[in-house]
Amino acid sequence: MAGNAYTAGDKLPHYEVPLKFKQLHSWRISGKKAVQVQTALKKLLVFRKQRGVIRIIAGADISYDKQSERFFAGVVVFRLNGRLELIEECAVTGKARFPYIPGLLSFREGPILLRTFRKLKASPDVILFDGQGIAHPRNFGLASHIGLILDTPSIGCAKSRLVGEHGDVENVAGAYSKLIYKNKTVGVALRTKVNTKPIFVSIGHKITLASAISVVLRTCCGYRIPEPVRYAHLLVNKLRKQHLS
Repeated sequence: MAGNAYTAGDKLPHYEVPLKFKQLHSWRISGKKAVQVQTALKKLLVFRKQRGVIRIIAGADISYDKQSERFFAGVVVFRLNGRLELIEECAVTGKARFPYIPGLLSFREGPILLRTFRKLKASPDVILFDGQGIAHPRNFGLASHIGLILDTPSIGCAKSRLVGEHGDVENVAGAYSKLIYKNKTVGVALRTKVNTKPIFVSIGHKITLASAISVVLRTCCGYRIPEPVRYAHLLVNKLRKQHLS
């Protein structure tokens, strides 16, 4: 991508049109105000079928330095064309400006993730987050929050359950059980690999649960975690280790 050159009047490929960022609120707010923001913004979430073919998929993750407030954000972008092809990766380091408060993780991680997305040349068709979408106490986790700001289809792919209950998941790749919270389906416990624990997939924004499940399964390459998120995880851990060495 970095080698592509365009002249005035050329139409950029859709995935090289910069992401648009919505300024929905201030990040310098109290925990009480953050809860109010979540409650208000969740009403803006859209749950609908993704338009067009999904070809460009991003994964995002964060790694913390346990000895300080410094953390590392990474976003990787793949092209899906029968197989996954890595086309871009970006990483940013910074300090947490919001305290760790359960249920408000997006206010701690959101700013540095957005700094990372601003560095991208690619504009993904969908973004996978290592975190929750609507499978959240106020139905507004990291994937929903950042997906709404970027106005981009987003999916939460968490390794652990935050809310809700689910039934047994058959030990077959692709099997799942609905995750129920307050009598509503907020996601699924999805088995992505035989003999491994399920992951928890939930809608972030502008996608259906069925489409979210499909995207996750199409991007799992023999591992429990979808490749875009797994690769982002490797990227930020590498950056953290380099910083600490």
